[in-house]
Amino acid sequence: MEIRDIEIFLTLAEELHFGRTAARLHISTARVSQAISQQERRLGSLLFDRSNRRQVCLTPVGQRLRDDLRLVYAGLRDSLDRARMASRGITARLRVGLMPFNVADLQHYWQAFRTRHPHWELQIRQAPYVGQFDRLRAGDFDVLVVWLPVEEPDLTVGPVLFTDPRVLAVAAGHELAGRDAVSVEALADFANAMAPDFPDYWEDSYLPFHTPGGAGIERPELVTNAEELINLVITGEIVHPFPSHVTRHWSMPHVHFSRIPDMGRLSFALVWRTEAENDIIRALAHVVRELGSFTFR
Repeated sequence: MEIRDIEIFLTLAEELHFGRTAARLHISTARVSQAISQQERRLGSLLFDRSNRRQVCLTPVGQRLRDDLRLVYAGLRDSLDRARMASRGITARLRVGLMPFNVADLQHYWQAFRTRHPHWELQIRQAPYVGQFDRLRAGDFDVLVVWLPVEEPDLTVGPVLFTDPRVLAVAAGHELAGRDAVSVEALADFANAMAPDFPDYWEDSYLPFHTPGGAGIERPELVTNAEELINLVITGEIVHPFPSHVTRHWSMPHVHFSRIPDMGRLSFALVWRTEAENDIIRALAHVVRELGSFTFR
């Protein structure tokens, strides 16, 4: 079985959907189907039950193959990555996942790290909208940049990179559009949205469950990605509070942003698994501390 075919199988085993698998791997759906069919012919057994038109599910044989291949594929991928890095004189890689969108505003941290440590590779990626801490714990990222507070017993909170005031995003034709500022109390008058499975304390720090006056802030819509979130704002189905940096890096004509002066600011910091702390993580934290944090106005 080729490495790419293993990757296709394991991705489909996770997504359980041919279209999502193809999109994630940047290949055609036909290529996914072809790879799985070839594997099934070689093994003489079905790996996926395709009876459900909306999504597939693993057969017992598929489950066994998934469990056996996960560690094999991870080890092989890591070995190839280390070989590629060694050929470029790179001895280690640090993978940073970002919750905020303002990659450009943080560039001075990344550049300082790369200048001081040219033998280490720094990889910056947008973190998923859901399951951030799970992905960190699973080793998909070495460090996350997320809003505070983070109160997870197995995670270390490092230095703050920046602090951001809050803005409310509404559709251009919304009744709140055109206002320079709105009160956090106004959030209780409209539908909001939030990602599923956030720790309650962490969700409350971003979008409180109640206004200071005691009114409940309802979030009937659950979203799993940023595109879905902003599309619900554009269609007028929800309003949503963001950190203010989105107005510079995610501006669009169909969305109006108003300041929320009485809503707490968000501070974004480095966070990593305590047991995984090493020299390269400490080096990045040192760079951030030395350069200092900044505040958006």
